[in-house]
Amino acid sequence: MIASPWRFGALFSALLLLSACVTINVYFPTVAAERAADRIIDDVWGPEAQQRSNPPEEEGEPQSQRLERQDQPMAMRVLNRVVPTAHAQADLEVETPRIHELTSRMRDRHSDLRAHYESGAIGLTNDGLLSIRDQSAIPLPDRNRVRNLVEQDNSDRRALYREIAEANNRPDWEGDIRRTFTERWQSRLPDGWYYQDSRGNWRQK
Repeated sequence: MIASPWRFGALFSALLLLSACVTINVYFPTVAAERAADRIIDDVWGPEAQQRSNPPEEEGEPQSQRLERQDQPMAMRVLNRVVPTAHAQADLEVETPRIHELTSRMRDRHSDLRAHYESGAIGLTNDGLLSIRDQSAIPLPDRNRVRNLVEQDNSDRRALYREIAEANNRPDWEGDIRRTFTERWQSRLPDGWYYQDSRGNWRQK
C-alpha cells in the first residue's frame, strides 16, 4: 500500500517541528584535544618528551551515548537521522597568536626548569600544573628563582587551557581541555621525572 502524499507531508512537518525544539549536541572532541596537547607538548618539551600514545579510539559517538540514543522514542531516533548529532573531531584551533605567545614562554622557561624536573625538585600535579615537590633538592640561592619560575609557568598553563577553549568558541570546554592536557603531560613524561597520581601522591616515571 502506497502512503498518500498527505501522510508524507504530515510526517515531514512533524519532524520539522521536533527539530526546532531539539538542541544539537556537540560532544567534547577528546581525540582532537589529545592531538592538540601532543603538538604543544612537543613544542614545549622538545625531543625529550616520550613518544607515548593512548590506545587508538574509535572516532564518533561514544558507546554510552549510542545506548542512550537507543532508549529514545522512535520519533526521536528518526529525528536523529534527519538532524544528526554534531561531532567535532577535527583538529582544534591552537594556532592563535596568544597560544603561540604562551607556548613560546613555556618553551623558553623549560630550559631553566629541566634540571629541577630531573633532580625531582619539581613535578607535575594531577591538575595540569607544576609544583615544588622537594625544596631541599634546590640549592638555597636558587630557591626563590625556581619558585617564581613555577608560578610563572602555572600562570601560563592556566591561560593556555583557557585560551584553547576560547579559540574554539567553547569556553565551557576549559575543564575538559585541562584534564586532557594533564593526562598527556603525564603520559609524555620522561623517565625519572615526578608526577602526582589521582590521589595526590608523588610517583616517579
